[in-house]
Amino acid sequence: MTAPAPTRPLPVVAAPDPVPTLASLGPPRLLAGLDEAPRLDRVAHLARHGGPPRLTEQELVALAEDTDLRGRGGAGFPFARKVSAVLEGMLRSDGKAAVVVNGSEGEPSCLKDTALLLHVPHLVLDGALLAADALGAQEVAVGVTRPDVADSVQRAIDERGPVGPALRVTLLTERFVTGEGSAMTSGLGGGPGLPSGRKIRSSERGLNGLPTLLSNTETYAQLAVAARLGALGYRTVGLPAEPGTLMLTVAGNRVVEAPYGVPLSRVLALCGLDQGQGVLIGGYHGTFISPADAQTATLSRAALAAYGAVLGAGAVLPLPYDTCPAGETVRVAHWMAAESAGQCGPCVLGLPALADQLDRAVRGGGDDALEAVRARMRAVEKRGACSHPDGTARFVASALAAFPEEFERHARGFGCGRPVTGALPVTGHRPPPAVLSAPPPPPAPKPPPPQERLLVDWTLCRGHGLCADVVPGIIKLGSDGYPQRANMPLPARMRRRAQLAVRRCPALALRVQQAN
Repeated sequence: MTAPAPTRPLPVVAAPDPVPTLASLGPPRLLAGLDEAPRLDRVAHLARHGGPPRLTEQELVALAEDTDLRGRGGAGFPFARKVSAVLEGMLRSDGKAAVVVNGSEGEPSCLKDTALLLHVPHLVLDGALLAADALGAQEVAVGVTRPDVADSVQRAIDERGPVGPALRVTLLTERFVTGEGSAMTSGLGGGPGLPSGRKIRSSERGLNGLPTLLSNTETYAQLAVAARLGALGYRTVGLPAEPGTLMLTVAGNRVVEAPYGVPLSRVLALCGLDQGQGVLIGGYHGTFISPADAQTATLSRAALAAYGAVLGAGAVLPLPYDTCPAGETVRVAHWMAAESAGQCGPCVLGLPALADQLDRAVRGGGDDALEAVRARMRAVEKRGACSHPDGTARFVASALAAFPEEFERHARGFGCGRPVTGALPVTGHRPPPAVLSAPPPPPAPKPPPPQERLLVDWTLCRGHGLCADVVPGIIKLGSDGYPQRANMPLPARMRRRAQLAVRRCPALALRVQQAN
């Protein structure tokens, strides 16, 4: 991998919906030019990138193979195989085809495609039109779920004029499953925008029944860059087996372009974050990796596979120390249940039951409740009309595996004493709830928290000294390596840190106790 250049901050444009902060590790490719302008119009785009080349269908397949271009929407499917499948579908039909740009991001933890369509829409359209020309497709349809994104794409279409295949952008209903292939083509064709439940590939029968090349926004932007640089030029960044850059959404509000193979810790540090209690990779169909793994992991398909994780749509969500992992998981599980297509039993009944059972377990339902959660997960797996039930069950299973002690303590009624801060966002861009006809009465003032003390049990303490690193202002070690005192007043502001010290003590020699 080539050495990354220094970080280059990029500007942000205000918009009614959340717009991410943009940055890059090393020279940006997809975000190039945004250090000079907040949005590249047609003129600025051509000045920065030049005109796109024209490729035959064979050249398009070869370029995708030589750059190992893969879909960036979640599955990571090889783009060359998609193109080849569409060409085969055209042979079986009347030779017509369509191209679809999936610009929907129903998950609140993902904003990278939104960033591209807001700031560099012409790069995305270049890639889609390049593919359409190679296939001989007559139409390129862009599906989005945000009005500001639709406006940005429409402006870009207007700036191009009526040249080449027909271009259109459609504002679709915002829900988690809108981006599923059959849901996307259905919505763009005027249908309900829900998964069909039938195992028919878009390459065989997609938009308006035509063989359709369907991929997400970043994939087409990467294709436009690769076509200009050529395979060798594209491979000067990233890893030999995984060349190029990738787009990441970090903590739900920062979009970073980085080369493949960059350490996860560098991306987090760029955003002013650390690994916290663990990092969720791949969004709400993804996997948690431990803090220790997050310190050493690099961002590539091969490296993350060692941890059982995939990049998916590029969401990176560190879980801060000050939030409750169990409560965050319950919150996301309820949201995912509400975001289903509502077309099959595993979604309509299974996911709400899973979320409710998880909620009951976390509220002190006991070990039996946790086992019931696992049974609910098994009941929805591989039974849905789409992958949404499987992905949701995988997320819950990953959380249970990553934070077993947290869930066990909650199930047994002890809890962790931390609030749920919403570190895993679930509100997305939905409108706020309706205002009540009469405002509720103001809440009663909270009583001051009871005075607490941090206690050391000398019969258990073995002098590991980890506690002094976690709460250095409270615990001081003597020359023998043991705490100087066994009974220390605990300020309320230090309570969470003290609880962390209690959990980390290998000898279980610490406890927090309310003062008499």
